Amino acid sequence: MEKYYHGLLRYVSARLRDRHRAADIVHDAYLRVLETSRQQARTLEFPQAYLYRTAINIAIDTHRRNSVRQCEPLVAADAEEGPQHDNPHSVVERQQRAKLVAIALDELSEPCRRAFLLRKLDELSHAEISARMGISKDMVEKHIVNAMKHCRVRVRELEQPGTDVANS
Repeated sequence: MEKYYHGLLRYVSARLRDRHRAADIVHDAYLRVLETSRQQARTLEFPQAYLYRTAINIAIDTHRRNSVRQCEPLVAADAEEGPQHDNPHSVVERQQRAKLVAIALDELSEPCRRAFLLRKLDELSHAEISARMGISKDMVEKHIVNAMKHCRVRVRELEQPGTDVANS
C-alpha cells in the first residue's frame, strides 16, 4: 500500500490545489483503509482503487463540512454586550474582560493560541498562518475555532459571581 502514497498525494494535491490539505487527506485515507482491511481480516482485491476512492470521499466530506461550518467571529461576543461608552464603568468592564480573555488564551496550547493571535491580532489569512506555522489550512481553522469556543466558554465561567478573577 505504501507504494501508492506519492502518486495519491500528487493526485489529491492536483485536485485540491493545496499540498498540506492533500497530505492530511492522504494520511486519513491510509488510516481508514488500513483500519478497514484489518477489521475485515482480508486483503483488498484492488487496493489502489480503494485507496484513491477513499481519499476522494474524505476530500468531499471535508469540503462539505467546511462549507457548512459557520464560524462566529470574536467581535460577535463584543456585540452581545451592546453599545460601549467611554465612561469609567465601561472602561473598567472592558479591562476586566480583557483580563479574562488573557487568562483563557493562556490556557490554550501554544499552536492553538498562536494561530488565533495571528488571525485576530495580525489579521493574517488562514493560508498565511498555514505557511507561517507549517500546518494545513484545515488545522489552522480548527485551532482558531477551538480558541474562540474556549475563550467564549471560559470568559463566561470566569465572569460568574464568586470567581476570584472576576472580582479582582
